[in-house]
Amino acid sequence: MNTAIRSQREVIRGMLADLKMPGALEAVDGILGDIDGGRLAGTEAITRLLSAQITLRNNRRLQTAMRSSRLPAIKTLESFDFSFQPSIKREQIESLHELGFIERKENVVLLGPPGVGKTHLAISLAIAAAQRGRRVYYGTLIDLITSLEEAQAAGQLNRRLSVLTHPSVLVVDEIGYLPINHTGAVLFFQLMNRRYERGSTVMTSNKGFEEWGEVLGDDVMAAALIDRVLHHCHLVNIRGNSYRMRQHTDLYRALQSDVENPAEAVRPPRQSKSRIGNRG
Repeated sequence: MNTAIRSQREVIRGMLADLKMPGALEAVDGILGDIDGGRLAGTEAITRLLSAQITLRNNRRLQTAMRSSRLPAIKTLESFDFSFQPSIKREQIESLHELGFIERKENVVLLGPPGVGKTHLAISLAIAAAQRGRRVYYGTLIDLITSLEEAQAAGQLNRRLSVLTHPSVLVVDEIGYLPINHTGAVLFFQLMNRRYERGSTVMTSNKGFEEWGEVLGDDVMAAALIDRVLHHCHLVNIRGNSYRMRQHTDLYRALQSDVENPAEAVRPPRQSKSRIGNRG
């Protein structure tokens, strides 16, 4: 490599450092090597350079979000198995991951039995939002209500409601899995009322809307909540078997067979009679 080329590369590296583009700086030597070897065209090289920076930035945003948002795991759209849940409209899910619903402050509700992928898709939407610099927060319904009850007891309910109203995306997971008391239902309604047309809420539930009155213990309050949720909402109905149980299907079938056709108890082996000889 001649001196002029080496000098030019140092200038490029210096510019990337000055622009605070560590991802691009880390990738630039390999990209320039591919250009020299004729393996990479100019426009493709620029694309790779910028992609390296964007990837690093998104990863950093995700790390920050994982610390502040209480997301329980990294679950992405790419890792979701659509083939296992054919009832899901893939086009609808992919469209939601373009995040236009956040700009419009619309909600997403995922309904279906346990294990069909509701939480996975809810978290993947939150992660997509976090990677684009949006503030997100995750909590099960029980966890969110507990935090509101604790704040109320400490005289800081308004402050806690403000904190939970601020995120662009709030994931409320597992609605209907565990019972809640009237106080908790009222607090949750207050939260959703505050977020109405101010931010997007992604909700998952194993109960149909007709059962939310039972979940909240108040049909009137449930109707008011559903009215606010559905006013600007994308509804995803998922029907199918539990994805978590897919590897245990054979075991489940075997257990069911045992229940329906119980085998006879195993009899202990017969013991042969031993002869005692005469002693002389």
